[in-house]
Amino acid sequence: MRLKPIAALLVSLGVVATAADAHHSFAMFDRNRVVTLTGTVAEFRWVNPHAALFVRVDHSDDGDTFWAIEMTSPSNLKRRGWTRTTLKQGDRISVEINPLRDGRHSGGFRSATLLDTGQVLGGSLFSAGRS
Repeated sequence: MRLKPIAALLVSLGVVATAADAHHSFAMFDRNRVVTLTGTVAEFRWVNPHAALFVRVDHSDDGDTFWAIEMTSPSNLKRRGWTRTTLKQGDRISVEINPLRDGRHSGGFRSATLLDTGQVLGGSLFSAGRS
């Protein structure tokens, strides 16, 4: 009967899906806190598996600081209207993130606003594939 090969395939797919989900743990981010950073884009990396945004935050409690922000994949961002040139070095932005639990200057991307134009950019790391 052909049921055994189909069952084996389904079990294999379940194992792969579980491993992929484990890779995307967001436990390091404090999803109960939202921090708004205002500053200048230092670098925007359009890379897999996750795009990355580096922001120089002006006049924070520590003086000027750099923050590394993890984003969703370029393919998810593209579905939201992003391109590799949506953010450019020197752009003034306000970024909402969920900060790391350990207090380092990093977090998970929620949204950004280009201060010169008022354009709001979505593409939260935490809603990838669901919006």
